[in-house]
Amino acid sequence: MMINPEDWLKAAQNVLEIESDAIRAQTATLNGDFIQACETILQTEGHLIITGMGKSGHIGAKIAATFASTGTPAFFVHPAEAGHGDLGMITAKDTLIALSYSGESAEIMTMISVIREMGIKIISLTARLHSQIAQASDIVLPLHIEKEACPLGLAPTSSSTATLALGDALAITVMQARNFKEQDFARSHPFGRLGRRLITKVKDVMRSGSELPINHAEDSIQTALFQITDKRLGLTLITDDQQKLLGIYTDGDLRRSLAADAQALEKTLNSAMTHSPKTITSQVLAAEALQLMQEKHITALPVVENGQLIGIVHIHDLLAAGVA
Repeated sequence: MMINPEDWLKAAQNVLEIESDAIRAQTATLNGDFIQACETILQTEGHLIITGMGKSGHIGAKIAATFASTGTPAFFVHPAEAGHGDLGMITAKDTLIALSYSGESAEIMTMISVIREMGIKIISLTARLHSQIAQASDIVLPLHIEKEACPLGLAPTSSSTATLALGDALAITVMQARNFKEQDFARSHPFGRLGRRLITKVKDVMRSGSELPINHAEDSIQTALFQITDKRLGLTLITDDQQKLLGIYTDGDLRRSLAADAQALEKTLNSAMTHSPKTITSQVLAAEALQLMQEKHITALPVVENGQLIGIVHIHDLLAAGVA
């Protein structure tokens, strides 16, 4: 038993070093079989099925999730459950990746014996190239593990880490081969920050209709104060009778007007507004609207389509939508 806490740190460092070595060792195992595995996955018309028992099963579920979120339809099937009906989830158009450090899992072998009759390609990740699972596979990706990080050599540590890393290497290589882009990733992650940034458009967050502060060019600045105060956007939009945007007048403009002339409230907006303000269209990504605001040091953008004002997007709306 380790009593000195400093020994705990040394033990932790040793685990990380051993597992890091296990990952680095996998680079030496990469060869034509890895390329063939990638090609097989890319040519799969159905789903990529991942299976594994015990800790390998947990790793397999993670690998399946990584494939699924990076452009390759995939899911995990537990080998024990496969024999109780879950084999019905697998079709002849699928490809199987079997994870087994020993290569001798009875449950996986039973699953493979049925799957082979369907003509499904089988890829295995195992440390024993002459094991039953390796011999039953079309492609074998070897796991080279010198030792487990567990001092007893019992708990899967280095082996499970190396398996996960090799699975990631497969998934990311295939992702790049598919030319999978940020926009593709966003489609399967609509609730994530990246998804929101790449999917949310100005039309999804803009204010419109009665929410818009609107005045006419001949209105006085004092009249505009009611719109600026009521709509709480720190500005008012100046339009003609056809909703064509003519200009914008902000609370900053108001302060400057009053500083220059104490009687400014009686003047018309036409004499004080910003003509031809920066605008944006409704189909532009909200993240692009935010970037434009930051570049121009403004807090809102009128939304214009075919020359007509249809809305406004405020920086607070963008931040609330999580596109920052």
